[in-house]
Amino acid sequence: MMLLIITIKMVNYKVYFIASTKNGVMVIKISEVAKSIDLPISTIRYYEQIGIITDEYVLRDQNNYRIYASDIIHHLNVVKHCLAVGFSIQDIKSMISKNGISKDEHVSLIQNKIAEIEAAQKKLDESKQNLYDILTLDITCEKGFGKY
Repeated sequence: MMLLIITIKMVNYKVYFIASTKNGVMVIKISEVAKSIDLPISTIRYYEQIGIITDEYVLRDQNNYRIYASDIIHHLNVVKHCLAVGFSIQDIKSMISKNGISKDEHVSLIQNKIAEIEAAQKKLDESKQNLYDILTLDITCEKGFGKY
C-alpha cells in the first residue's frame, strides 16, 4: 500500500487516500473512493449499476471485491459537478455513452442548460411577482379563502 496524493485542478484541492497497484494500474477500494469524493458507497454502486461508472474504472481483486482505477476520483468529481449545475443522471449517462463529444456538442449542451436555467429563473421571478401582487391586494382568508 502507498499514500497517493492527487491534485485536481478544477477545484484546487488535494485528495489523500490509500492506493495499491494491480497490473501496473493504481487502484483503490470503494470505501476510499467514497471518502475521498464524499459520496455514499451505495451511490457509487448505483452509478456502476446504471452505467455512470463504466467497466474501464472497475477491477476485481483476488477476493472478487471491487477495486477502482484511481482515475475514478476525477470521473466522479466531473459527475458531481454536472449534477450540481443541473444535468440529470440521464444527461450524464448519454454523455458517457457517446464516449467523447465534439467541442460544438459540448458548447451546445452547456448553452441548452443555460437556457433551461434562465427559463426557470424567469418562471420563479413571475411567481414571486404574483405573490407580491397578492400581498398588495390585501386578501385575507378569515372569512373563507379569497374573501374580503
